[in-house]
Amino acid sequence: MVTLKEAVSKSELKLFVKFPFKLYKDSEYWVPPIITDELETFDKTKNPAFKNAEASFFLAYKNNTVVGRVAAIINNLEINQQQLKKMRFGWFDFIDDTEVSEALLNKVAEIGQEHQLEYMEGPVGFSNLDKVGVLTEGFDHIGSMVTWYNHSYYQKHYERLGFVKEKEYMENKFPAGNADPALFTKLNDLIKRRYGLREVNFVKSKDIMPMVDQMFDLFNETYSKLSSFVPITDVQKSYFKKKYISFINPEYIKFIVDKEDKLIAFAIVMPSFSKALQKAKGKLFPFGIYHLLQAKKKSKDVYFYLIGIHPEFQNKGVTAIIFNEYYKTFKAKKIDMCYRTPELEENIAIKQMWKHFDPVVYKRRRTYRKNL
Repeated sequence: MVTLKEAVSKSELKLFVKFPFKLYKDSEYWVPPIITDELETFDKTKNPAFKNAEASFFLAYKNNTVVGRVAAIINNLEINQQQLKKMRFGWFDFIDDTEVSEALLNKVAEIGQEHQLEYMEGPVGFSNLDKVGVLTEGFDHIGSMVTWYNHSYYQKHYERLGFVKEKEYMENKFPAGNADPALFTKLNDLIKRRYGLREVNFVKSKDIMPMVDQMFDLFNETYSKLSSFVPITDVQKSYFKKKYISFINPEYIKFIVDKEDKLIAFAIVMPSFSKALQKAKGKLFPFGIYHLLQAKKKSKDVYFYLIGIHPEFQNKGVTAIIFNEYYKTFKAKKIDMCYRTPELEENIAIKQMWKHFDPVVYKRRRTYRKNL
């Protein structure tokens, strides 16, 4: 028999965070989070997502042992501004036992029904900058710090319990050597002259900070038309700025400005922290921070995390400037492989943008929905 318990105290939330460490202890592909970071994500006094969202965290027990977990999330911005009567759920992990997965999802459904919501969708986080999707292909590739990894049986559980596919995401990779400068060097000069644009590069994180708010505003403008988009609030901007920007090499953040120095495009690339996080085993101290700093300096693999282009400049070749800048940086750093974070399958523009790099789809993931 499965019993559920809401994780409320710090020790219960720690059990919630640590459950996957047990579930994936024999996996060479699972990438553990930093435990203190995860706890902060679920801390209502620290994560600004809770200003516009509510969340409950549940642990499933069988024979007094934790066998599953789920976060049930209500995003009030999404419900009130976008009129999407959606119950979100994420951080959903479980042993291969339908009784466990069913009990957890029934709890999410129950909360959704209490709030008169129309359907539930997951796995998703609080916002568009959180992890998304259950892995359906690519189980033999190492995970990343910005995606969830899961066992192959998860998909069967969703489908057995009456969930249907909502959104499909692809993850692509390509060798850095596939970037032929002939494809963008000339175009880079032409586009800069035609529209009066210039690139802005930095070597110190503190110099980037004044432009980060502009970057998040542009992110909101760029992605506002996507069906799943929830805008980033001002409070979240300062939170993400503090939490993530110092982790990213300043030379991996590219800005493009117009004649008036207004930001019209940006891109963020992150070094791969996957192996470093596996070595850290969820802890920054005593050695975790060392492994992460080594990866930041020396990783030969990078992840394209975000690209944002002002709607007025989309389809005008601005990506040629971005790629030209990264080509120079990657050549100097001797980067081997480029990976892209999950992209919606129906995002044709993004496919067009990368087509000359001969990318290979190496993972697929999806979210599932069920009407309430």
